[in-house]
Amino acid sequence: MSMKTKLWVGLGAVALMGADLNVTPTNDLSLGLGSLAYAASPAGEGGEGGSEGGGAMPTSFKLNSTDANAFQYDGKPQVAGYAELVYDSYKASHEGAVKLQKAVTAFLGNPSAANLAAARNAWVNARIPYLQTEAFRFYDGPIDIDAKGEEGPEGHINAWPLNEAFIDYVKGNAKAGLVNNPKIKITADVILENDQVDDEADVTTGWHAIEFLLWGQDFSATGPGNRPASDYAAGKGNNDRRRLYLKTVTDQLVGNLAGLVDAWAPGKDNYAKTFQALDQREALGRVFAGLASLAGHELMSERLQVALDSGDQEDEHSCFSDTTRNDFIYDIRGMRNVWFGDSQGKDRPGLDALLASQDAALALKISGLLNKVEAHADALPQPFDSVLASAKDSAERKNAEALATSLKELADGFADAGAKLGVLVVIPTE
Repeated sequence: MSMKTKLWVGLGAVALMGADLNVTPTNDLSLGLGSLAYAASPAGEGGEGGSEGGGAMPTSFKLNSTDANAFQYDGKPQVAGYAELVYDSYKASHEGAVKLQKAVTAFLGNPSAANLAAARNAWVNARIPYLQTEAFRFYDGPIDIDAKGEEGPEGHINAWPLNEAFIDYVKGNAKAGLVNNPKIKITADVILENDQVDDEADVTTGWHAIEFLLWGQDFSATGPGNRPASDYAAGKGNNDRRRLYLKTVTDQLVGNLAGLVDAWAPGKDNYAKTFQALDQREALGRVFAGLASLAGHELMSERLQVALDSGDQEDEHSCFSDTTRNDFIYDIRGMRNVWFGDSQGKDRPGLDALLASQDAALALKISGLLNKVEAHADALPQPFDSVLASAKDSAERKNAEALATSLKELADGFADAGAKLGVLVVIPTE
């Protein structure tokens, strides 16, 4: 899917500063600062469907001004705090995935209904810290672009939507998918080689592949999928291939998250070191790009408005486990962590304090918008797909529409904040 890029520079905030800003958007992606890779993120996204890159990045996130006194502030504590937050968040996500890996191993060792329930619970719990890392995307960091300038691991971690029939049997086709094709070996390399080759929905890896393998298709209006544990009984039919597939993609997820931990680990010659060596406004531009793109494109458009417009359960993000409500709540929690700087019990210098030093009213407004978005997300029903089946004038539908509107307002707020701090905010629009 092609993507357009919208450059939001917060013109209202610019007018208040009285600064003459000169912005030259460009698609020249040749700039290389240190070891950072500035290749165009592969088009695809949509919410996820393949790699979820953020489109073309500008050569610079810094807004120019003829006012020599413009943008005089010290954002280094926020940049350092952000790098620490990203590391801690990916570390927590990796630890959750390791617990999932152990639960899957226990289930495969004894494929009982109880162990399947435990594996499902581990998946749900592991998703919570991962979702809080999605605010670190959309600016060609390690999640989207690797150190070699090639596609990063995001498309193999969280690609969506997922064509279930490409992986395993579905209703009406017991022989569907890689699992049931004996001509295809089940190995890590083969699974990756078949990932999203002809169709971005032909996803073979990541959270949602594991989710489908644990829950199966969801045909219930009130609950998740109900794949039987007997699908994993050893030695029956293609069960051994399914067992190997589940183990392999779970191991891949753990490995991909470990790579992100390493990329942001302190004290190493890695992305975190390069990020913190950037001009402070170049670094802050990436931070705001992640926040505004998650709010104003990924959540508002791809994961919420698309589903509301179609009314199709398949457009729900975590449709097999019926945990889409969590996706909204913890993605928003991730934005809150970045804005206020606190998570995992640590109180870091936040963007709110930095912006307040330049415009206290705007900082307070954005904090209020975050609270508003969070309140609408908390009011979403469980399961979320009941909204999709509800009447256009239902309270559930009106709340979800209000969430979409407030996410757009929040993205606008982040753009205005960026402009106040001399930062260009880049947001994909499709």
